[in-house]
Amino acid sequence: MNHATIIDLDDVHLMLESAGGSVNILRGITLKVGAGDTVSVVGPSGSGKTSLLMVIAGLERQTSGRIAVAGADLARLDEDGLARLRRDAIGIVFQNFHLVPTMTALENVAIPLEFAGASGAFARAEECLDSVGLAHRLTHYPGQLSGGEQQRVALARAFAARPKLILADEPTGNLDGTTGQHVIDLLFALSASHGTTLLLVTHNPALAQRCRREVRLVDGRIANGAA
Repeated sequence: MNHATIIDLDDVHLMLESAGGSVNILRGITLKVGAGDTVSVVGPSGSGKTSLLMVIAGLERQTSGRIAVAGADLARLDEDGLARLRRDAIGIVFQNFHLVPTMTALENVAIPLEFAGASGAFARAEECLDSVGLAHRLTHYPGQLSGGEQQRVALARAFAARPKLILADEPTGNLDGTTGQHVIDLLFALSASHGTTLLLVTHNPALAQRCRREVRLVDGRIANGAA
């Protein structure tokens, strides 16, 4: 790992309103993650794991504290700026795949590249799908693919723009054990070959241990001093 910091959180709080009043989701998170590092985020349900990923991605605004991702201070970016940061520097892999059902596998990977103005978007998308073992599925729609194949399309899409950071939220949550293992092997292999920083939310202890570091959240706080 080199010494560049990709994620830098300083005393980050997130408070959300609910029917019962204000809820403290994150309670003073301070965390640094270096370039090329692999970090798992673990903890009980409701501890703030997904919310942590959401604020790092700029999909949820922190209530207070500072967040910098790939050198950009998120508080200084408007919604367009945050969207550009996600487009250029962050790949996100969700539990539920989030593929566009009316687009083929190739289109699901290529269209975001086209929007970003990348040259040769479809050729690069084809390369990325080939790298996850789906060269034979380019023209298939998500509904024609298994869950494992859909998640591999999602991986190809996340890595296609060559982001500095991958955020993965329970990426095997909807997959059986064998399929999930294959997807995880791919995720780690792609991260290693691209030198990409990986922040992975998981309930699976064996998966968490594959990362170089483990951050345990309990009640919105880091509980293990791994910051």
